Amino acid sequence: MKRILQLVAAGWMLACIATHAGVARAQLTIEITGGGGSQIPIAVLQMAGESRLPQSITEIVEADLNRSGRFRTLYAGGVNPAPTEPAQVNFAEWRNRSADAMLIGSVQPLPDGRFEVRFRLLDVPKQTQLGGFAYTLNASQIRVTAHRIADFIYEKLTGERGVFSTKVAYVVKQDGRFELRVADADGQGAQVALASREPIISPAWAPDGTRIAYVSFEAKKPVVYVHSLTTSRRQPVANFKGSNSAPAWSPDGKQLAVVLSREGGSQIFLMNADGSNTRRITQSTAVDTEPSFSPDGQSLYFTSDRGGSPQIYRMPSSGGEPTRITFNGSYNVSPRPSPDGKTLAYVAREGGRFQVTVMDLASKQTQVVTDTQRDESPSFAPNGRLILYATELGGRGVLAAVSADGRVKQRLTIQAADVREPAWGPYLAQ
Repeated sequence: MKRILQLVAAGWMLACIATHAGVARAQLTIEITGGGGSQIPIAVLQMAGESRLPQSITEIVEADLNRSGRFRTLYAGGVNPAPTEPAQVNFAEWRNRSADAMLIGSVQPLPDGRFEVRFRLLDVPKQTQLGGFAYTLNASQIRVTAHRIADFIYEKLTGERGVFSTKVAYVVKQDGRFELRVADADGQGAQVALASREPIISPAWAPDGTRIAYVSFEAKKPVVYVHSLTTSRRQPVANFKGSNSAPAWSPDGKQLAVVLSREGGSQIFLMNADGSNTRRITQSTAVDTEPSFSPDGQSLYFTSDRGGSPQIYRMPSSGGEPTRITFNGSYNVSPRPSPDGKTLAYVAREGGRFQVTVMDLASKQTQVVTDTQRDESPSFAPNGRLILYATELGGRGVLAAVSADGRVKQRLTIQAADVREPAWGPYLAQ
């Protein structure tokens, strides 16, 4: 693996060409494989009249909260009739059940065929209401409404914004073709954005959540495209001689950093989001790849073998002298800064294992946060709490998620499919 770094992407491309996995199209399923530390006990009561809906909102809310690792949901059965107002709640009973918070609500059908959902979040020890909303929705909006309710609960009880209403992108190989899919953060509602007989790699979300940049080999070479999820239109923005790879968006969505070999070797270039005004910003004879902007847009993190082995560097995003960031071990790649810019996730090799590692950028302290062995493509959730990544189990690709402290662990799989290249999307405008 001399010259690393056409790197993780090229590695999977070759693996996919050498194997064939055919599956029926399916959703990601999430298995919680490790719990969190201190958890908030909450009772999510079934909403009065919820049986009128084709899906249970409270079940989706409960599943969201459980997946986060921040909550412990309590058994809430046997409550009949279901309370819809705080005055109907037996707070003493729920204190005895060790609940700190509870969710109550109701569902009412409307004359036009839609539904009105009302919910209230209650503080059980204080016997007070923390907040609530009413939503009007149709049957197709049940999941998005449930995710919004879970986000509301998460923020009220933790002080941090939830990510249940966000999206994830990933690539699936099935039936000899590749699909770029976009799904809800819980793996449901997957839609195919692009299908191709050739590999698709390195999806990267624009900050507004309406576009994805990616690399496709449809032209029998790597070309960078920008794809609109609202119109399904796309355009090649980097189709130069040689390799075009590793797109990364600037925080304002106006620029892309890409890796081009058009001048010999792999170097990092900046360009406008439409592909214009391309200019080179790294100047080395090494392989410089995998750029990622800092949240303030002032710096670029990237991987380079300029010191003899693949390590992570940082440089001003306008160009300038790089500074080496990683020093532990001989192989550190795929840098991704957290949304607050305080930590850096990357993949480190130690003893033949490739694992997601988190560095505190102020203290330079590092922590391996996964227990898997072939990790790739770390991607932070927009609140910085979870890291989505690809790994390998049983000889095929799966996705996994781990909290930034390593305590909460999840596995996201599609039965018998090869799933790779995850990217967690940004917060979307409500």
